[in-house]
Amino acid sequence: MRIVFMGTPEFAVPSLEALLKSDDQVVGIVTQPDRPKGRGQQLTPSPIKLIAQREDVPILQPVKMKAPEFLEPLAAWKPDLIAVTAFGRILHPGILSLPPSGCVNVHGSLLPKYRGAAPVQWAVINGESETGITTMLMDEGMDTGPMLLQERLTIMPDDTAGTLAPRLAELGGRLLVETIAQWKAGTLMPKKQDNRQATMAPLLKKEDGQIDWTMKAPVLANRVRGLSPWPGAYTFSGEERWNIWKAVSTGGTTTDKPGTIVAVDKQSILVATGEGMLEVREIQTANSKRMPVSQFLSGHKVSAGIQLGLQDL
Repeated sequence: MRIVFMGTPEFAVPSLEALLKSDDQVVGIVTQPDRPKGRGQQLTPSPIKLIAQREDVPILQPVKMKAPEFLEPLAAWKPDLIAVTAFGRILHPGILSLPPSGCVNVHGSLLPKYRGAAPVQWAVINGESETGITTMLMDEGMDTGPMLLQERLTIMPDDTAGTLAPRLAELGGRLLVETIAQWKAGTLMPKKQDNRQATMAPLLKKEDGQIDWTMKAPVLANRVRGLSPWPGAYTFSGEERWNIWKAVSTGGTTTDKPGTIVAVDKQSILVATGEGMLEVREIQTANSKRMPVSQFLSGHKVSAGIQLGLQDL
């Protein structure tokens, strides 16, 4: 089978690698244009582009999905099927109808839950204990197409979005190859999604990382995990921004105003929340690296009573 693969970030790499090792032929790869990255803002290729160059597979990097300079070479590849993992762009009907065997998407959740751009992050933020991978036939909706295969994966209590994503990506690669094999053999029956069970996982923004201390401590602990590594959970102590990378909910109670530092010991900083207390264990300030609170406290004077929250201007 002639396959075109579409994908962009690291999450898509295991899918492409699995396809390249399969019996099918990857005849072309589509990925997003190079983007400025880092302090120097140098144009940087996507992880998928690097693999395409390594394997000497033709690449397209469309700026506009409806531009003839993209659609004409895409059609010339004559794909039997288009496989899509975290491409980051909407496929219009002209592309969806191009391959006779359809477009198969690898999605990082147990659909119909967590449709959208950030399913891994929102599953952790919402405190789920289980997620998974769904392969589906793409339609014009946002992750609404009929499902093909699904496999579950446990979310560990200390998982962050950053530690969970690689495991899901590996699962996605294996499930994609299995899906295509069964699809070719005619042994798969697409299953319509139950829209009544659908939930959304919208794209995260930088400002989503700001901690709202009026939330309950368990909710905040999950947000810290789900927002890591991007955008990262943060708060302010005066004018100083604190990125909080690791925190756990404690069973204690306090009458202090949410955001108030209640206690400081050698290993942690205890902060009042809307209900319960959050024990901060790993932290980072501007121009420093992530560090345990024990190390942070050796260079910072932190005491009970300090109010965390919005930046003082």
